[in-house]
Amino acid sequence: MASLIDSLINIMNDENRQYTELLDLSNYKTTAIVKGDVGQLQEIFGKEQKLIDILNRLEMERQSCVADICKILHLSVAEVKVSQIVRLLEKKQAEHDALEQSYLSLKKTVNQLTQVNDNNRLLLKESMDMIDFEINLAKNASMAPQTANYGKGAYEETGGMGSTSFDARQ
Repeated sequence: MASLIDSLINIMNDENRQYTELLDLSNYKTTAIVKGDVGQLQEIFGKEQKLIDILNRLEMERQSCVADICKILHLSVAEVKVSQIVRLLEKKQAEHDALEQSYLSLKKTVNQLTQVNDNNRLLLKESMDMIDFEINLAKNASMAPQTANYGKGAYEETGGMGSTSFDARQ
């Protein structure tokens, strides 16, 4: 059982490292979004995808480890969370403290990542709204009626010769 707990702690610490790296990338992404640097965003997306692949693998390892712990403790895998395992280990102080520290660190990092990603989502939405606004503005400007197109002689210029309404006798 102790080795399973140690494995769970190691997996969660690895997950925390990967999520921390993903958090750093998300912070860089915020800067790239604000700057409108599409090239940097593409580079960040590629790095994020690699981290997500690693995190998916670690998640499967963690679930497997929790399933093994549940078998030993005769608990339902579907209902058990790491926080419950932490509570069950209260009598084994060293394992309890290490697992609790790992769990809380991972939870904190994931919460920070969620906040940054929510902020990035809003920034991207605002950027897209601004682009839509600018496109609509450009469309409407090209279709707007022309008014008062005067040349050097104070006569309205048109595509060809036309009459003017200026009365020189006044």
